[in-house]
Amino acid sequence: MARVIQVAGNGSGDYVTIQEAIDSVPLGNTCRTVIRVAPGIYKQPIYVPKTKNHITLAALAPEITVISWDNTATKIDHHQASRIIGTGTFGCGTTIVEGEDFIAENITFQNSAPEGSGQAVAIRVTADRCAFYNCRFLGWQDTLYLHYGKQYLKDCYIEGSVDFIFGNSTALLEHCHIHCKSSGYITAQSRKSSQETTGYVFLRCVITGNGGAPYAYLGRPWGPFGRVVFAYTYMDACIRDHGWNNWGKPENERSACFYEYRCFGPGSCASKRVTWARELVDEEAEEFLRHTFIDPNPERPWLAQRMALKIPYAA
Repeated sequence: MARVIQVAGNGSGDYVTIQEAIDSVPLGNTCRTVIRVAPGIYKQPIYVPKTKNHITLAALAPEITVISWDNTATKIDHHQASRIIGTGTFGCGTTIVEGEDFIAENITFQNSAPEGSGQAVAIRVTADRCAFYNCRFLGWQDTLYLHYGKQYLKDCYIEGSVDFIFGNSTALLEHCHIHCKSSGYITAQSRKSSQETTGYVFLRCVITGNGGAPYAYLGRPWGPFGRVVFAYTYMDACIRDHGWNNWGKPENERSACFYEYRCFGPGSCASKRVTWARELVDEEAEEFLRHTFIDPNPERPWLAQRMALKIPYAA
């Protein structure tokens, strides 16, 4: 049985801030705790420590429930010490999730630092078996840091410019809207060796931009074996014909695994892509088109945890 607590900025819930609600979860928590967040703009950094698992943040709609802060890699203002959350890009997330089995639904995670501020993470996820449903991730550079673990994102909106989906997790993004705000790179996946099973799969997604000539790349390898797959994805004209970038290192072309499969739209130009990225054949694509890419145990599927969200919302 899930425990349910309420957060409301006007004082009508159990807690006024989201962090207070998270802090109330017992250490070593094994019971699903659903934190219902009332509509509002919560200007506060959020930290879910690794000692607090099985937390759900749930709201009514992402447009009216926003967690926002403006940390950057060179300016971090946080209630937690840097020895706990880290420094630089690693520690600058508006929301930092280190507790496993975390779920969020109908919430916006925003880093409000202006364009040109450098690395400014909206959320860092360093935890296994985390899922996001109908969430928005807003920022400019390094918006969504999928650092470690396995993550599932469905029906989400992610925007940015430079490397705005990055890290070395194993992530499946399904039916998501990816928006390129200015010239840059959508992904920077950092797989370090061919033995690692990490990588990002974009399945039946939509990529849009702000118009004009092509200006965005699908990705570049932060790690030399970076692995990214776009499958059945619509790409508008913002995507450059070459598609992928080697990050100024020709040697990355021998190791990076950048694939597309049956994508379409004006930005999908298979004949003009760099020669070291390629279109998958049906047999190769199969492993990336199923939930088993991130949830390999059919007897104990962790994606079933979302059932805990079927509790009536009460503001």
